[in-house]
Amino acid sequence: MSLGCEPNDMGSDQAEGAAAMTHVAALCPPFALVERHAVVASTMIRAREIAADPRAVLPAAVIADRQTHGRGRRGAGWWQSPDSLAVSIVIEAPAPAVAPPPTWSLACGVALVETLRDLVPAVATMVRWPNDVYVGTAKLAGILVETIVSGRAIFGIGVNTSGTAADAPPALRRRVATIPDLTGAPFDPETLLAAFLPRLTGLLAQIEADPSILPARYRPLCGLTGHEVVLHVGQRIDRGICRGIAADGGLLLETDAGPLHCMAGSLTAPTDVWPGETNG
Repeated sequence: MSLGCEPNDMGSDQAEGAAAMTHVAALCPPFALVERHAVVASTMIRAREIAADPRAVLPAAVIADRQTHGRGRRGAGWWQSPDSLAVSIVIEAPAPAVAPPPTWSLACGVALVETLRDLVPAVATMVRWPNDVYVGTAKLAGILVETIVSGRAIFGIGVNTSGTAADAPPALRRRVATIPDLTGAPFDPETLLAAFLPRLTGLLAQIEADPSILPARYRPLCGLTGHEVVLHVGQRIDRGICRGIAADGGLLLETDAGPLHCMAGSLTAPTDVWPGETNG
């Protein structure tokens, strides 16, 4: 179902759906267009279609109660309990970019953690380079950022606002966290989303004007600083003590060979990447 927050002129196909559009107080504003789906393959697929339409009113959100083929970074599988927050947000890119710079996913993580700490203070959320939100050693949320030729940016975000890790595939049960498992109750996804968007767009604008703002905001939220991390870069492994991030989004490690500035890599070993499964 399409939920229009304001009139639009998006053509005959979308105009037909506009007759069923309904104002959603929790999300309008900050969103100009909201689509809610019971089931989709991936919110990112539909978000790319919106991003490619020059007539689409932005910011736009594509929300799904369940995704059958959600994906994570570098093609990893993505599991999420039904009715959790699964959304792809389309905005005008903060700056022209063929590919999203690392700072965008980091800024998204910072904005998401700050929002969660405000709304669900009992949950001690932390950011984990380059694009995850953790509670302890368990993943609560994931982020995927894309750009399209027109210069628009798409932020795919999944937060386990409902459900339990006990329902996750066996390989993930010890690796994921959910808000109900941590607090005893689910959290409303729309409340989280409405509070998150202004913080995200505000932070993106701030770091475009002053890149030093990102590491300053990131520092107190980093769950890795001071701990030894293992970074997998292709076949190479870098090991060192995390010293936060640089203004360009690089991970800073203190290694036996000296300081290391890492712009790419994964903190998950290739053998530990979950490939996903068919969800119906």
